[in-house]
Amino acid sequence: MITQRQSDSISSASISQNQKNTVEKVVVEPAATMNGIAEEQHYRSSVYKVLAGLLRTAPDNDALEQVSAFASIEQEGDELALAMSMLGLSAKASDADAVDDEFHALFIGLGRGELMPYASWYLTGFLMERPLSVLRDELVALGFERSENVHEPEDHIAALCEVMAMMIDEGFAIHQQENFFTAHMSNWLDHFFKDLSQAEAAVFYRSVGRFGQAFSTFEKQYLTMLV
Repeated sequence: MITQRQSDSISSASISQNQKNTVEKVVVEPAATMNGIAEEQHYRSSVYKVLAGLLRTAPDNDALEQVSAFASIEQEGDELALAMSMLGLSAKASDADAVDDEFHALFIGLGRGELMPYASWYLTGFLMERPLSVLRDELVALGFERSENVHEPEDHIAALCEVMAMMIDEGFAIHQQENFFTAHMSNWLDHFFKDLSQAEAAVFYRSVGRFGQAFSTFEKQYLTMLV
């Protein structure tokens, strides 16, 4: 988990604790309470938190129930909305014990899981390489640091999603968000989420991969358009 110095942390280490509010904001909160850019930032931040939670740890039954709320989203032919709806339907049909087994097979395994959710791995084929060093320098410059009780490298996909959520919530300029996304995420996210959507051990997480890939495409277009 990544935190911002001298600021409240955003915790996605256990989505069973925090996913409910995030999902309710994405699906239930009336759009009338927000408008324009503020509404867009709200939804972007919430999606990053959902992805961070699902990729940090396996969801329990309560969290799956909350994610199942996505099934009610109108699809309207849009890939992001369709992927979100499919994620909700998948969550509705899933059991926490089975998803936990799936999560361990995908990301932990005996020695290692089927997938390695780290930027360094996708960019160099090895862990703890230069992409992580560059990322750490930028996190320091932005005022972020890894929580003391977290041992995962900062280039874990969940940690990067947490950083983007915090940048949005803290009001970082769009060009700063775009710079961070381009430098540390856009050059491997599509590959990772495609692998996740096609992973042999994936069932529920196939829908997470599809949703992540659709959101990554949206972010590239959105950030480029506003910069």
